[in-house]
Amino acid sequence: MEAGNRIGEDAQATAWLLDAPLGDLLAAAAALRDAGHGRVQSWSRKVFLPLTHLCRNLCHYCTFTQPPKPGENAYMTREEILAVARAGQAAGCTEALFTLGDKPELRFAAARDELARLGHGSTLSYLAEMAALVRDETGLLPHINAGVMTREEMAMLRRVSVSQGLMLESVSSRLCQKGGPHYRSPDKEPVARLETIRLAGELRVPFTTGILIGIGETRTERIEALEAIRDLHDGYGHIQEVIVQNFRAKPRTVMADAPEPDMDDLLWTIAVARLILGPNMNIQAPPNLSAADFPRLVAAGINDWGGVSPVTPDHVNPEAPWPEVERLRMATEAQGRMLVARLPVYPGYAQDNDRWQDAAMTRHVLAHSDAAGFAREDAWSPGIPLEPRVLRPSTLPVDPAIAGIVTRAMDGDLLDEADIATLFTAREADMDHVCESADALRAREMGDCVTYVVNRNINYTNICVYKCSFCAFSKGDKAQQLRGKPYDLDLAEVVRRTREAWDRGGTEVCLQGGIHPHYTGDTYLGLTRAVRAAVPDMHIHAFSPLEVWQGAATLGLPLDTYLRQLQAAGLDTLPGTAAEILDDEVRALICPDKLTTDQWIEVIETAHRVGFRTTATIMFGHVDTPGHWARHLIHIRDLQRRTGGFTEFVPLPFVHMEAPMGLRGQARHGPTFREVRLMYAVARLALHPHIRSIQASWVKLGAEGVKTCLQSGANDLGGTLMNESISRAAGTQHGQEMPPAAMEALILSIDRIPRQRSTAYTGIADDIHARGMAAAELTPMVLTPPKKRRATQEQQERLAYAE
Repeated sequence: MEAGNRIGEDAQATAWLLDAPLGDLLAAAAALRDAGHGRVQSWSRKVFLPLTHLCRNLCHYCTFTQPPKPGENAYMTREEILAVARAGQAAGCTEALFTLGDKPELRFAAARDELARLGHGSTLSYLAEMAALVRDETGLLPHINAGVMTREEMAMLRRVSVSQGLMLESVSSRLCQKGGPHYRSPDKEPVARLETIRLAGELRVPFTTGILIGIGETRTERIEALEAIRDLHDGYGHIQEVIVQNFRAKPRTVMADAPEPDMDDLLWTIAVARLILGPNMNIQAPPNLSAADFPRLVAAGINDWGGVSPVTPDHVNPEAPWPEVERLRMATEAQGRMLVARLPVYPGYAQDNDRWQDAAMTRHVLAHSDAAGFAREDAWSPGIPLEPRVLRPSTLPVDPAIAGIVTRAMDGDLLDEADIATLFTAREADMDHVCESADALRAREMGDCVTYVVNRNINYTNICVYKCSFCAFSKGDKAQQLRGKPYDLDLAEVVRRTREAWDRGGTEVCLQGGIHPHYTGDTYLGLTRAVRAAVPDMHIHAFSPLEVWQGAATLGLPLDTYLRQLQAAGLDTLPGTAAEILDDEVRALICPDKLTTDQWIEVIETAHRVGFRTTATIMFGHVDTPGHWARHLIHIRDLQRRTGGFTEFVPLPFVHMEAPMGLRGQARHGPTFREVRLMYAVARLALHPHIRSIQASWVKLGAEGVKTCLQSGANDLGGTLMNESISRAAGTQHGQEMPPAAMEALILSIDRIPRQRSTAYTGIADDIHARGMAAAELTPMVLTPPKKRRATQEQQERLAYAE
């Protein structure tokens, strides 16, 4: 019988599940799991916070619940909770798992009295306060298992948690009758638990549930429970994870002598869960409840190990310690799978925060997320120093699918969006293969030289009418809430900086700025003429596509006409900035009033046809995904195939620290270093053979970061800069200048050959190189305050038209 097609819906399918050989079920379930999750086996690094052991239920197998004890608190105190949470934070945990008994205040006076002293009328009210405390003090993401709840109670907890959970356990009301394990446990009534799970769907709560096997239910009843979970998920899409948990007999419980399900029974149930719930469901079986046999669970179709804590025990099953993470990793790899840390909210939900998270939780999810919605590998972000890393070699072979895509790319085939997006998912051995292959392609195509240009950035104004949410550099006409004050450089200061750059061995000035409300196309023409007249041999690399678009619009000129005027004024090349992500879905979020994708391409393509060469960029690691990156690379590659006008591709990792969207908690904390490496490597592969030079950004990545990228496909270090304002305003700590001597020392440190180049990638005269190596210190810059002036009515109308 074909797996995954609503198995369990009829008597024939149920009979097949009950009667099929275990080996057949395991093979079908594993294949279905692989179709949905590939080789990724996830887990969550957590701390366990047992808020209270009091419970109004009397489950016959449970040792978690305890009666009140004289002289002891009924609830964890604020200080106790923070101590555990901070220990978890120090150990790199991302999840704070709150577990507690159901509504103990309905049974115990001690609970009611203590809650009153704490200023709360219910356990769930105190829980909400403590979850918010942990979130705000440590950044850990609360996952809450609070039992059966009303809609209002669950909505209250949604505001302070990223996910919630309630084990269905069983749909058999028979187990609640006298003599059953759930007798005198009102919250274990299946109807009540199913309603709580349904309410979670209505409230859009990412929800964990599951079944408990071996407590007296039949296999048919397990199937019915799994069908009920599937049907609820079909209705709301909210069940992020299903746990198959095996009963463990515990001393001093009513069921202390009850038989436990054996391994075959557990494997059968996991496989049936996978076959009923389909390829995409996350299915977990706790590894600590299977002791040394836990690696066998993989064969049944699980894709997750659940939460494992380096700090706290499993308070529900204290007799069963969690395996150490390295042991978990080795066991996972022995089964041909790759261990990847996740958040308490699963990737598919972490990538859609508008739907699945309260606004108060979104910033915290984004802070911990990578582009795929998994947990970040560490605390590094672009702009801060990269700590030395100990890389643990993977024992897994390279995924044949990734190896095949890499081979085709190196042969010059055009990769499609799915191919490129797949390369961006590479981890561990797969990532190493992608990066090593890209580096081999770099060596084959570009040799061992690493090039750089001695240049100076001149940002002539930081006043801008656009409201790009990633930009910490630009100011409104009067805004001073971000770094620095508004300025608008005099032409004399622009010329002074240009001359100083030439005297220091510079061969290029890069002129860019905000879109000043009083600038017109004549402003950019005037800047170009002034620089050309002052230093005739200086290469002028200037004006983003947005500035060109605005300049042409304010003069009422077609793009090609205006570009020819810039060319006649002395402009040599254009930076391909303002690209950000060439996907209007992303642009609507980060720069809604900026050029559209088609408009950016129109400016660049027109520039190429007029005779300009330009760079191409991508600014990544904020709200974007690998699919967006793939589409961006295809736009760049296809434009290059049409015009041949790009000189290089420049990945620019998003620096979040002072960016408005970073400060508001609306973006991730930049790309992870894995994603940075992959961007350089995948760009080398996907753009081959059409764009040959890939440039690494030292100002965003620092020396150690760019060294790794130069060994992952990059061949160029860009400019020495002399002044750098944009990344520095966003919070980067890597300085404003990397002088030629430092550039060359960095390149030599990785056994590569440094070569100073021109903007056009030609060689540099020896005397110019010597001038750069012996350059004097920069003189202080003058930041001219904004001039009080008013745009003409015609300029205002043209600027409005441009927007």
